[in-house]
Amino acid sequence: MLQQDREDVTSDAGRGRSGARAFVERRLTGPYRLVASTALGVIALAVLGAVMGPQWDPIPLTDPLVVENPSTAITHAPPLQTYPVEIERVTVQLDGTTVQAKISVPVGAPEPMPGVVFVHGAGTGSSETAFSEQTAAMAASGIVTMVPDKRLDTYSARHRDYVAMAADYEKSVDVLRKHAGVDPTRVGVYAESEGAWIAPVMAATDEDLAFVVLASAPVVPPREQAAFAADNYLRNTNVPHGVFRAIPRAVGMALPGGGFEYADFDVTPWQRQMTQPVLMVYGTGDSSMPIVQGAEQVLRDTAIAGDGDVTVRYYAGANHGMKIDDVMPTTFLDDLSGWVLGLPATADAAPHIAGDQPTQEFLAAPVPEPSWLRNGDVVIATVLVAGALLVLPLVLVPTARVIEVARRRRGASEVAVHRFPRGVAVRMVVCALGAVLTVAALVWYLVAIAKLALDYAHNDWVVKGGWVAVRLLGIAAVAAGVLLLQREREALAATGRSAQGVLRAAAFWCVVVGSSVLLVVLAYWGVFQLGI
Repeated sequence: MLQQDREDVTSDAGRGRSGARAFVERRLTGPYRLVASTALGVIALAVLGAVMGPQWDPIPLTDPLVVENPSTAITHAPPLQTYPVEIERVTVQLDGTTVQAKISVPVGAPEPMPGVVFVHGAGTGSSETAFSEQTAAMAASGIVTMVPDKRLDTYSARHRDYVAMAADYEKSVDVLRKHAGVDPTRVGVYAESEGAWIAPVMAATDEDLAFVVLASAPVVPPREQAAFAADNYLRNTNVPHGVFRAIPRAVGMALPGGGFEYADFDVTPWQRQMTQPVLMVYGTGDSSMPIVQGAEQVLRDTAIAGDGDVTVRYYAGANHGMKIDDVMPTTFLDDLSGWVLGLPATADAAPHIAGDQPTQEFLAAPVPEPSWLRNGDVVIATVLVAGALLVLPLVLVPTARVIEVARRRRGASEVAVHRFPRGVAVRMVVCALGAVLTVAALVWYLVAIAKLALDYAHNDWVVKGGWVAVRLLGIAAVAAGVLLLQREREALAATGRSAQGVLRAAAFWCVVVGSSVLLVVLAYWGVFQLGI
């Protein structure tokens, strides 16, 4: 009796274990297995995306620059007069080429007059249209201005040599020094934006340069400025936190096609040799420049050179082009002319830092380099190869079909009719389309937020809704891959074979590998991140 009871208990326990196993197996099939496998896939991609490249964690700026006076007025600046202006056009001989230049000459102003050569930023280049407001105001007040065309045969998106560009602009300085009515000892430069990487080189190599005006100066190397601007623009657009991961991975990598060596140009050594009086001007509405850090660095660098004559002015609400609602403030133009005309008395006149109180939340700092995909050519090649793998089945499968038909027509006996297992072909198409559509959606999203950021616009439907849509597409692509692999595994278990025939098997693995590579690339750019 006791033995029978033990057997009954053992039997009941066995049935319990079998029932539990059956319950688990039922739960791990169908939608339950799909959800679990998709979740594991997304987590794996999130971890992989996190370890493949640097994160973005900018350092807060903890040492703000405090203005001494809300007024931007320049102490010791003389009362401004108004003179008629004549325009002259001259040819400037450079090394190997020539450029045209426009000279604006005050008529009737006391001679000899001070002169200023304008150095272009990245967004200007024509002497006919660039700096029109500044040259008109300065010339009318008694300053001879000269705007040369930007030399373009040695200037492109991939190649810019700021030291060589400084030598080219120095030729214009020489021309202006020799112009009738100009005091050669009072000729300086006005450099805007990108030009502020050029002007310090000119000042360091030409001690006779009378003064330097730096407008909207980046000061930090171009790569650091680009990352800083991207961060500011994205914050102003209120993008989700996950999007910021793309900053160091895009800005920190070597860009496709080579070139761009100037991205790491450091102007600091030249600034530390500047002994001329310097006027720095920023608009507090300029989100692209480190408007506090830039001024602080120039103050430190010129102090090393032994020159403390730096005047800093901040104009409320002015943008990168020193404009408010497309209009350049007259206060800025008057301050600019007054500072130049009043030299040397205006060089060290208090207050040295004045105007609207500037704010800068984070430092512009060296950009972390990607550890894996640091070469842009590799990134592009990876995406192209993955895309080619997804297209290749469109050739392989029809080729396999043509071969089978040809063999049957030749009368080959027992020609095997190769087909994908039921449901595999459809899942292959869905898997490939899911990966490609997610990549396309990510590109669209990044372009859309870039446009919003540059326009200082907000659109939560695009910014937040678009990011959610991209991530949902990515999860759907992972789920499609899981369904494809599950169906293939079921077919293999049922028949002992998966895709029949070499070409169809190759097509299957092209889809699997190509989609997987695209999903990894998407993970790298943050589509699957889970706060990891």
